[in-house]
Amino acid sequence: MKKRRRRRIIFGIEIFILLILIVGIFVYAKLGKMNFTSLDFSKIGVNSSVGDNTVMKGYTTIGLVGLDSRGGELKSGTNSDTMIIASINNDTKKVKLVSVYRDTYLRIGEDADGNGQYNKANAAYAKGGAEQFLNMLNTNLDLDVTDFVSVDFQAVAEAVELLGGIDVELKEEEIVHLNNYCVETSKVTGMDYTPLKKTAGTHHLNGVQTVAYARIRYTAGNDFRRAARQREVIYKIVEKAKNADVATLSKILDKVFPKIYTSLTKADILKMGMSMLSYDIEDQTGFPFDHLYGERVKEAMGGLDCVVPVTLESNVIKLHEFLYPEDSYTPSDEVKAYSQRIIDKSGFDESSRLDHSEDGSLAAYRDSATE
Repeated sequence: MKKRRRRRIIFGIEIFILLILIVGIFVYAKLGKMNFTSLDFSKIGVNSSVGDNTVMKGYTTIGLVGLDSRGGELKSGTNSDTMIIASINNDTKKVKLVSVYRDTYLRIGEDADGNGQYNKANAAYAKGGAEQFLNMLNTNLDLDVTDFVSVDFQAVAEAVELLGGIDVELKEEEIVHLNNYCVETSKVTGMDYTPLKKTAGTHHLNGVQTVAYARIRYTAGNDFRRAARQREVIYKIVEKAKNADVATLSKILDKVFPKIYTSLTKADILKMGMSMLSYDIEDQTGFPFDHLYGERVKEAMGGLDCVVPVTLESNVIKLHEFLYPEDSYTPSDEVKAYSQRIIDKSGFDESSRLDHSEDGSLAAYRDSATE
């Protein structure tokens, strides 16, 4: 039980989306409270065919990360338990969100001899901070992400509290787990809550309860469903923030900014803030779309309990179809090579998706915010 309590999900990504929507000229003086950094782009790779992609240049794509850090450390040394790609169409201002499941088996970097290192995706930030995190996204997914934002979950609870809470439809089993997570979340944040009655339906959640809801991973769908809950809460916070008054938004920024670490400049943030009323979360999903996990996967991976994309190449094609539907996309040679490496290591290719077992020894789950 103690082990479960230690395994915490840092859910703060929605704060950045909130930031995009509410920041404007009136917060310029507050930007100094934020933690800014410059990236070393010599450590951030971009695959051979990506740099010339004109369609992608019409989007602003940012890596959002919530860290497994109780002490507020946002720079490195901790796993990124929440990873979301936020893609903003510069013309339409439509936003798409893609959760990258933390246990996805990917190429997370290189060793001293230049050999590829493969592990769970959430290890990249712990090993090399924002640069290695962005490098992992770019090289595995044929992207060109040049900025990141990391946050801790206390900011989420405080922001939701100031917004007056959010309404979420809950199942009975979710309420049980939510109440359990509230105990620890309340201790960590120092904030209060009232246990929910075990009645399925729509419930009004305060800050602690919202964070607890986003941490649930013990229902059907496990971590995949948790990622969907996180994106659901992002949407609800964004919609609530759009109708908040300036005084409330100002208080939220006072609480949130000190808990944000980002490569975005003040000018970047203000530019986004000028279009705050135009942004709209258009769609959301999880990556990899097609994957396998379970006991047989763990055995094949030498004891590593991970999620295997089946295959990485076909999943990256689907990702680009989702993010850039107007693009005629062909995977890079790098992605094809990484995909084959994962197949060779795991033994699972596209035909393996047809071989699911009811006992969970080989399983797949299609993530959806509405399931």
